[in-house]
Amino acid sequence: MEKVKSKAITGKKVKMTPSEAIVETLVAEGVTHINGILGSAFMDLLDLLPAAGIRFIGVRHEQSGAHMADAYTRVSGIAGVVIGQNGPGITNMVTSVAAAYQAHTPMVVISPSAGTPTIGWDGFQECDQVSVFKAITKETVRVTHPSRVADCLRTAFRIAYAERGPVLFDIPRDYFYGELEDQILEPHQYRVDARGCGSPESLERAAQLLSEAKYPVIISGRGTVDSDGIDAVRVIAEYLTAPVAVSYMHNDAFPANHPLAVGPIGYMGAKSAMKTLAKADVVLAIGTRLSVFGTLPCYDIDYFPKTAQIIQIDINPRNIARTHPIEVGIIGDARAASQEIMKRLKEIAPSRKENSDRLLEVANEKQVWEQELVDLAMVEGSPINPRRALLELTKAIPENTIVTTDIGNVSSTANAYLKFNEGRKHIAALTFGNTGFAYPSALGAKIAQPDCPVVAIVGDGAWGMSLHEVSTAVEENIPVVACVFNNGAWCAEKKNQVDFYNNRFVGADIDNPDFAEVARAMGAVGIRVEKAEELGAVIQEAIKSNKPTVIDIQVDGSQLAPPFRKDALKMPIRLLEKYAHLDHRNW
Repeated sequence: MEKVKSKAITGKKVKMTPSEAIVETLVAEGVTHINGILGSAFMDLLDLLPAAGIRFIGVRHEQSGAHMADAYTRVSGIAGVVIGQNGPGITNMVTSVAAAYQAHTPMVVISPSAGTPTIGWDGFQECDQVSVFKAITKETVRVTHPSRVADCLRTAFRIAYAERGPVLFDIPRDYFYGELEDQILEPHQYRVDARGCGSPESLERAAQLLSEAKYPVIISGRGTVDSDGIDAVRVIAEYLTAPVAVSYMHNDAFPANHPLAVGPIGYMGAKSAMKTLAKADVVLAIGTRLSVFGTLPCYDIDYFPKTAQIIQIDINPRNIARTHPIEVGIIGDARAASQEIMKRLKEIAPSRKENSDRLLEVANEKQVWEQELVDLAMVEGSPINPRRALLELTKAIPENTIVTTDIGNVSSTANAYLKFNEGRKHIAALTFGNTGFAYPSALGAKIAQPDCPVVAIVGDGAWGMSLHEVSTAVEENIPVVACVFNNGAWCAEKKNQVDFYNNRFVGADIDNPDFAEVARAMGAVGIRVEKAEELGAVIQEAIKSNKPTVIDIQVDGSQLAPPFRKDALKMPIRLLEKYAHLDHRNW
């Protein structure tokens, strides 16, 4: 797990091969590892990595490699790098690169492509990878000549960081060979990391609105975490006595133990957050795009205020007012903009009396919600109520634990139970919502923060898409704990069939093996848990062991959260006679 330090050869033009120029640029960028599966297309570059101090992490599927890079970047702030064989190796990454694109995660995909002498002849493993990735990357950078490899790779990193997303660096496989003369630059010579705070006029208008607000509420999102801006948000919240909600599946965007924290909004979020946000006359949305899915009604509470004046801060102007009409839009870094707003609030009124009634109101809302969560968890299950398992898990993990969550019925219910008191601790599948995300992401998070325990929350369906990476964890000695919630079904979709299709289950049930036994066969620790009261101690022991561990948690498949897309489903109507018995009017 130890990172090897290496220094790039910078400062003057030198003769080198294209492979050497690429690797030296990676070293200059602080890249310590690359995820992927080896292939003949980039064998010349691969051979250089050990001498360069760059660790090659061989995964079992390229999709996992990009999920690892996504989580590594969210935890470390350093753009992850992935590579694969041209054709199928690169196209295997489509899902995970699309997930990183939706999550605004900087990443560089080194994409070897067919050799220039054979392009267009449908050669072995030939694919127009640039066209495939255009819609799911911030840019596709094509190397047009071997002498341009370092320049093009610098461009890929520049765009990845500047526009917050993955970039494809496409290089014909024959361009790794040859000789060139070039200078390896330091990152500060070709990209800028510092962000602005927004226009003075917008900042002043925002401060004025907040100072006059009767019930201001803050929504803190991923941008707050990425900018290390949580403390700046806290200062504004305390000055205004403004409750702070966190955006969907970014439960680490504000300390849960703060008196003004009300919890997450979005699917399976906190009722305390939703009821509080519904009262707002001014909403300060910091570092969040206010996604449609993340602001939908939940628990039959249509909580997002319709008449509140919204102040939205985002680094990407495309996200501002994209989903909700705003009063003030600020294009800027979440932390820098928050600090500037606070300066202006102090100018308007150097001090402001704390609203003790609001603090009490927030405390009461949270207490009621916390009790409801416990009551729901303590309902008996057969064998374990999934909510009880989540409750025991959250009580057992240490304060500094990073938790990765997949998509699915139980994984999404975790949104209500997971609490964090510092940033870069919650790594979720977010609104792209692909299964098989959590476990490879846990591996990437552990590489980024080897001293923090890392726990993945995974459903049994998603586990079927990711359990092969247990071999990677064992081989690379990456000691993460996979908590597999085994209910024998694709339960997010099964709940749709319960509520909308009269309990007609098609494709929902899964006949699983003993996942603990499978884990042991792969060289990991495998434990099966069938009693809720045993789970906490098992998780603590798994973390303490510092070994790759799979905990197969047997949970009740009938205790299900509400449908994901209640907004997009309708009761079935059938017009043909042969399907009449499936019409909801005939049940």
